[in-house]
Amino acid sequence: MSFLEEFLLVLAYSVKTQLAIIFGVVFFVGILLLGHHFAETLHFKGYLAPLADVIRPYIEMRYEYAAWGALFTFFGVAIRVYLKDRKRFLQY
Repeated sequence: MSFLEEFLLVLAYSVKTQLAIIFGVVFFVGILLLGHHFAETLHFKGYLAPLADVIRPYIEMRYEYAAWGALFTFFGVAIRVYLKDRKRFLQY
């Protein structure tokens, strides 16, 4: 059995691995969209109004780091669960 066949077979039967991958992608996109929305709706009045334009990229950068962290964490969970299911399905 080739590596690709083995990988796809275990991935097809491992619901936890599929969920971890799906959650990783969904949280990545969701956090990026939420961060962009929060940064764009940031408005100050009066003398602090120009400060919003300066702070906006830093807020988006923080949300981007959080999104990448969520993606890598969920992919780490997916790898760990995949290895457990591989042992269970293929009896290694």
